[in-house]
Amino acid sequence: QVRLVESGGGLVQPGGSLRLSCAASGFTFSRYAMNWYRQGPRKERELVAAITSADGSTNYEDSVKGRFIISRDNAKNTVYLQMNNLKPEDTALYYCNAERTTALYKYRYWGQGTQVTVSS
Repeated sequence: QVRLVESGGGLVQPGGSLRLSCAASGFTFSRYAMNWYRQGPRKERELVAAITSADGSTNYEDSVKGRFIISRDNAKNTVYLQMNNLKPEDTALYYCNAERTTALYKYRYWGQGTQVTVSS
């Protein structure tokens, strides 16, 4: 059974940091691109950070560039999101996502999410 389990969310003051983790199982982790999405109150889900399966190159949503770092440890089947200098607008439910596209099928898996709240 495919599973993606997020952890590390919580309540933090503006300017603080959190490190999110996503533990994966049930599929060949190293062959999947891994992504972090988030959905804030009254907002649409958006892609925050992505890391490729091939060379580990990364991409970030403009508002988090320079503050967030996505990384992966294929030996541990885990992807991380280091979140620094957090702002109230970062408040959202953060989802771990795994994606792989083959010639015939697109695989997409989602975790249940972990809540991040940035408030004084």
